[in-house]
Amino acid sequence: MLTLGIESSCDETSAAVIKDGRYILSNVILSQTIHSKFGGVVPEVASRAHLKTVVPIYQEALKNAGVTLDEIGLIAATQGPGLVGPLLVGLTFAKSLAFARSIQFIPVNHLEGHLSANLLEHDNIDQHHLSLIVSGGHTILIEVNSFGNYNILGQTKDDAAGEAYDKVAKILGLGYPGGAKLDKLAEKGNPNYYKFPRAILNEDNFMFSYSGLKTSVSLHIKDMQKDELNEKMNDIAASFQEAAIEVLVEKCMKASSKLNLRHIAISGGVAANSRLRSMFVERLKPHQQIFFPSIELCTDNAAMIAAAGYYRYQLDGPGDLTANAIPYLNLATI
Repeated sequence: MLTLGIESSCDETSAAVIKDGRYILSNVILSQTIHSKFGGVVPEVASRAHLKTVVPIYQEALKNAGVTLDEIGLIAATQGPGLVGPLLVGLTFAKSLAFARSIQFIPVNHLEGHLSANLLEHDNIDQHHLSLIVSGGHTILIEVNSFGNYNILGQTKDDAAGEAYDKVAKILGLGYPGGAKLDKLAEKGNPNYYKFPRAILNEDNFMFSYSGLKTSVSLHIKDMQKDELNEKMNDIAASFQEAAIEVLVEKCMKASSKLNLRHIAISGGVAANSRLRSMFVERLKPHQQIFFPSIELCTDNAAMIAAAGYYRYQLDGPGDLTANAIPYLNLATI
């Protein structure tokens, strides 16, 4: 079966075609750059940009896959979580297409999409495994018993890890989005320059918190002169990054040990971070097997939505064309 996926939960417009839930025939992603001048994503601006681009992106996905709409057996679109305006653009387009051409439709949970990203590239992940979704909007640790059967172990109490990256990058004058820029600076810095706090690291739970870490960085540079800040920029970035990532790694180590899980799958935008990847491998690889998606599948993309839609369709059958956008959709809802 060929599945057409549509993703528009935030500021990426994406369309993809996959075969049998595993084989990517196309995956077109357009990231909106206009938000950089606002210092963050403006929902109304994002919605209007999706309206302009969703049709040509969908057409390009079909063209790149070498298929026609007549060959599509299922259309999957993100229902939530995300920004309600952008969600409505992609979801309404997908439902309209499905209705007009009598194609089966399935709404997809964006988080289940991230969980499915690794399934597109790794066919040897244990059905029962540990999964960490770490992105600009989410930091959530999940025991995956099987597709569709999840036990949420913990999540952030405040800022998501990726959100903290962007806020710290903004504090350091790197602009938005700044996560990737901060990662580049950190590669040249000393991670032991300053020991920023590791929130709730030693608590006996799997929750996360990043608001205090962001504030600590802000206070650390508050009285620095411009020349001093420029001189220490790489070290500050590296020290922040070490604190942010160490909590993720340690919580995963504890959870995998407690549950006796040997496979850990990492997904979401922050999964593209170079230090996150290296620290997970350094500390966990001797005991667990770590899985990452390719960089393209870390960001919001329609291939992971199509994959999740395919597997959800196998479990539950087609969805309802009355499905509405749910900006605060929980993982277990669909």
